[in-house]
Amino acid sequence: MEKIASFTIDHIKLQPGIYVSRKDYLGDQVITTFDIRMTSPNEEPVMNTAELHAMEHLAATFLRNHGEFGPKVIYCGPMGCKGYRGTDDGNV
Repeated sequence: MEKIASFTIDHIKLQPGIYVSRKDYLGDQVITTFDIRMTSPNEEPVMNTAELHAMEHLAATFLRNHGEFGPKVIYCGPMGCKGYRGTDDGNV
């Protein structure tokens, strides 16, 4: 069975930042998924759900209404380990 690329990364070592999580192909179209890490695992306090929820709405609203990126945003929302995931319909 093929390993999922994002599962081969040591997430404990990832520092805050924006990472390309994966690239999928739908015909000749590239779908790029980003992971946005807000804190360092096991080094900083976990962010509260309320803070993350507010940031989720701000980011999703901004990105979906952005002149250049808005038409390309497929998804912007939380991921299980207290960060964000965004999916874009372009090869970034």
